[in-house]
Amino acid sequence: MTNIKHKAYMLDTSIILDDTKNILRIYDNGQNYIFISNIVLAELNNKKDDAFSEVGFQAREFFRITDNNRGKTISIDELPEVLKFKNIENDKYYLLFADFSTKSSDDFESVPIYVVYREEYRAEKSFHQNHGLNDAKIAEITNDYNLKLLTNDISFKISAQIQGLNADSLKNYQVENANEIEFFHEITYKNIEDIVLENENFSNYEQFQLNEIIEDNNQTYESGVKKYAFYINKKLELIDFDKDFGENFDNELVKPMNIEQKFYFLMMTRLDNYITVAGGSTGSGKTLIALQAGLKLFKDGLIDGIIYARNTVAVEDRYSSLGFRKGDEKQKLGYFMYPLYNAINFTIENMTKNITKLKLENIGIENNMLKQSATENFMQKYNIETIDIAHLRGTTISRKFVIIDESQNMTTSTLKLIGTRIGEGTRLLITGDINQIDHPYLFKTRNALSLMLKKAKDDNFIAGIQLRHTIRSKIADWFDKQL
Repeated sequence: MTNIKHKAYMLDTSIILDDTKNILRIYDNGQNYIFISNIVLAELNNKKDDAFSEVGFQAREFFRITDNNRGKTISIDELPEVLKFKNIENDKYYLLFADFSTKSSDDFESVPIYVVYREEYRAEKSFHQNHGLNDAKIAEITNDYNLKLLTNDISFKISAQIQGLNADSLKNYQVENANEIEFFHEITYKNIEDIVLENENFSNYEQFQLNEIIEDNNQTYESGVKKYAFYINKKLELIDFDKDFGENFDNELVKPMNIEQKFYFLMMTRLDNYITVAGGSTGSGKTLIALQAGLKLFKDGLIDGIIYARNTVAVEDRYSSLGFRKGDEKQKLGYFMYPLYNAINFTIENMTKNITKLKLENIGIENNMLKQSATENFMQKYNIETIDIAHLRGTTISRKFVIIDESQNMTTSTLKLIGTRIGEGTRLLITGDINQIDHPYLFKTRNALSLMLKKAKDDNFIAGIQLRHTIRSKIADWFDKQL
């Protein structure tokens, strides 16, 4: 049994619920064997009726891709030869095939999945805790068949390793220290024409502040003159903030308040940029400035409308999901769209700040009921839609500015679902706060926002920015940094 090329993996339910395509990645073109237990099948079956979450979608997807007539019962002799058994009695086996579409729509890759059925587990007799019995059963089969356990449940991984099992998490799409990914840089110069960047491993749209220095009487000091630039096609492209945000700036739009927001606005409105990812803390202006960029694109005729989408399931409280809210679908969705509505109301107030009090009352700024009407009229005028991410399946979005908020609570498979729905002429913004993760299957190193920030650092097709300055209030800034 030496020099074994293939590895045999036991998959925990969390691996499949993270993304069914993990099965294909682990299979690695036939280099590895994949096992699951009847416990995993039962847990997937229990999750498939959850119509409101990504977990439910992935469970249903598993049964969809394995729903074929090629599955069959097999004997122990038909299991892969790489396995080492000990004291295996009364287990039964089934061979499933998961079919994954390839780049060619007429072809697919079929992955064999070995299912181990065990009617009576030793763990049932010795396990006395209130929870974790299913994990113990999966660990039992893993140990008996000398498999390597893959789980994204950290507590299960630790427990398995304590028992001496070979257990690990799936490192796919894992991004370390995403908060520390930096797109903003400061450099000094004497003559701007002579600037040479020592590190040319920058990606497009990274932001630069250029500080002029002067040498006088053998002393060097900063003159106070600052210039700003994007890094585009391996060179610095100077930006004139005074010109871009001066008297010619549309006074109906809310003007960016700091350097970060100015870079952010210009990045989203560049003709050559179609994907932007923005990480930002509470009150940094992520949604407000995104709305202003969308309005400018709309006014310039580059898009036909704005779409704001975010997760509509609070994963730690099922009663806060859409299905448990009062009202029709539009009213239910409204509970999750307050960041957009706040940005719209702030924009309306900015547009009308020079209008008389009477006119303000007529368009709904002072009266709450009329204020709601003003918001609805504003959304109709600029063709602004709110949408549940689950409803993006099966659609194509063309010539829109799409804002995907709270992406830190989104799996990479959900983000891929959104990205593959984008049609011609659409611009996509992916935004969120890595410090605000409340999804039970996600953490700082594994979520859609972290992945996209890493991609923006490595891929010239994506523009990235970190909004680090909170301007909402000193209180909000304190809570963001201290808790």
